[in-house]
Amino acid sequence: MAKEFSELGIQEELQQSLAGLKISVPTDIQEKVIPVVLQQKEDVVALAKTGTGKTAAFGLPLIQLIDTENTGIQAVILTPTRELGQQIFNNLEAFAKHSPTTSIASICGGVPIKPQIERLKQPTHIIVATPGRLADLVKRQAINIKNIAYFILDEADEMVSALKDGLDSIIKEIPKSRRTLLFTATMPGTIKQLVQNYMSKHVVHIEEDMSTVGHQGIDHQYVVVEPIEKLEVLLHFLNTKEGKRGIIFCKTKAAVNKLAKKLAINKFSSGAIHGSLTQGIRDRIMGQFREGFIDILVATDLAARGIDVKDVSYVVNYHLPDTYDAYVHRSGRTARAGAKGLSLSVIQKEEVEEIPEFEDELGITFKEFKKADAQSIEENNGLLWAKKIFKTKPNRDVSEDFKAKIKTIFHHLTKEELVDKILANYLAQTATTNINTDTPKKKKKK
Repeated sequence: MAKEFSELGIQEELQQSLAGLKISVPTDIQEKVIPVVLQQKEDVVALAKTGTGKTAAFGLPLIQLIDTENTGIQAVILTPTRELGQQIFNNLEAFAKHSPTTSIASICGGVPIKPQIERLKQPTHIIVATPGRLADLVKRQAINIKNIAYFILDEADEMVSALKDGLDSIIKEIPKSRRTLLFTATMPGTIKQLVQNYMSKHVVHIEEDMSTVGHQGIDHQYVVVEPIEKLEVLLHFLNTKEGKRGIIFCKTKAAVNKLAKKLAINKFSSGAIHGSLTQGIRDRIMGQFREGFIDILVATDLAARGIDVKDVSYVVNYHLPDTYDAYVHRSGRTARAGAKGLSLSVIQKEEVEEIPEFEDELGITFKEFKKADAQSIEENNGLLWAKKIFKTKPNRDVSEDFKAKIKTIFHHLTKEELVDKILANYLAQTATTNINTDTPKKKKKK
């Protein structure tokens, strides 16, 4: 039988906040981590998939352990991206709603540094930071982290691979007597090295049920395509998921931009995020996705860290990731908090041999997704064409005289007859295009 937060040692004020957030039963990782953080003194390494409530696992006991009479910074929470940092900050603020004397600040990159410097002049107990911005503030002597008691690394596997320099400079600043809590979805060699180098010899290792690490509730599938049909197969799949939220992962920023443009041309409700976009644009797109104003997010791996959005029903790997860890993080964006989800990889024939390798390494099973046949693809292209017409804004610059002449041509047709004729014209044009594309042109004789 599941325990309650009171049984884990969480105090009344925090329980009130959780009740307000409609959180009543601890997740597996919360049940295992919270008592250890509250009652023991050792460092902690927790292995758990994204979306299982890791923020509450370290956030709730951390807020409870803070000495509010001490106005200095007592805890640093490091995250690889500002999106994840902002999410953690918002969660901690919500947890601390009934603990008004606890002061929490977000000092992540991508936004002006001066307001953050001003904020740090006020009493602050907990800071949520990205490594680069925190290292910058330390260099400017705008922050004092020499006396912290708690150092938390969230999504640590991504941090050490992408942001190692900033992390190293921060670890040199903080006291050796601190307590370190490390949370990760995967355990690559870099994490094991970090644990060995920067954490105490007495570390408590905590794991979720790792028999299917990071993949509970996820249906893993792949579809084999020819390069020329890859986009059309994707568009057909997306049309079957209309009204549902999903994330498409590409390897590069250029690929994200190119695919996002194709989706926009085909009138899909979508947006793109990658590292080269300004933080303002990334925040706006993420906000639109989170609030449901757009259904599809096209993203690179790092930019998508911290996407904790409910009801993401599918993830598409438009390009297979380079590492198994990246696959865990990508697929972990769906099936969050006990929900079900689909992770679909769109691959080419030469990539099929990689599927058993992913299965063996991650302990998962892939099923082959049945690719749409040529007729279905053709019909889907017709539907996309119709949507483009439907969503086209009228041209207000057209003269009334010219518009009247066009209306005269069509005026005797019923709506059904007009649709039939427009559709017949579209099919005739696409047939001509296909013939021209498929048949090699003969060279003209000189």
